[in-house]
Amino acid sequence: MAKSSAGPTVRSRRLGVELRRLREAAGLTAEEAGRAIRASDAKISRIENGRVAVRTVDVADLLTLYGVDGTDQREAIITLAKETRRQGWWRSFGDVVPRWMEVYIGLEADASSINTYQTSIVAGLLQTPEYATAVIRSTWPELPDEEVRRRVLLRTSRQEHLSRPEPPRLWVVLDEAALRRPIGGRNVLNAQLRHLVDVGAKPNITIQVLPFDIGGHAALGTTFTHLRFPDDEDPEVVYLEVLTGSLYVEKPDEVRQYRDKLDHLRALALNPSASAEMITSLSREHS
Repeated sequence: MAKSSAGPTVRSRRLGVELRRLREAAGLTAEEAGRAIRASDAKISRIENGRVAVRTVDVADLLTLYGVDGTDQREAIITLAKETRRQGWWRSFGDVVPRWMEVYIGLEADASSINTYQTSIVAGLLQTPEYATAVIRSTWPELPDEEVRRRVLLRTSRQEHLSRPEPPRLWVVLDEAALRRPIGGRNVLNAQLRHLVDVGAKPNITIQVLPFDIGGHAALGTTFTHLRFPDDEDPEVVYLEVLTGSLYVEKPDEVRQYRDKLDHLRALALNPSASAEMITSLSREHS
């Protein structure tokens, strides 16, 4: 089993893939595996999908059930299970981050490339604090000021990964609607637009605008993010956020369909230079 510097979330996915492979090789159902660790088949599914932490003792029991008694293989899997228990930097924001979002943040932190299409707001990794505050207040108007502040801090902390020594490649396709919607008012939007021009000049960030005049396209109304990881053991994933949670697309054929849609959108969108010119022009309109 290959080692890497992946964080606990990606390691949980890797552990889950290995446990599912071993269970299926043993000819056992999720329900049968669940009984071995006094859990439901639904929990086994969550473990195998890398969505929940799993105790080392439970992993050991599952390995015994699956007939894994070879010292090296068993030791490697149990070591991996221990590493999934490490807490990521985002756990300090546990008071304001639901579990489904923690999973995404962990995946994002380990991604080598992040590719996203945004329909109505600027991508979180590119938001200014003022714009992020306005987005959060609009989405959750009932939140107290301190929780809003904490959520904005989490968002800006995620952005720091874009400036690390070996940063991920970020490629964002923004619908023109995201650039025109005056979230936070004209001044906030104007500052956000100018920020997009600045960050779009960084070598690891590409921003393209999908203008209104292209008409319909293959991803109308669908915001999604495609993540790729440095290690081939970690399969690509597509993340979709909904009001009350999130969806993860991991089947290779389905991931490919989203990847193809992104390629289609990139081909339709203005190139990065023309996109920067359009964003600059829009910022002048809001001055």
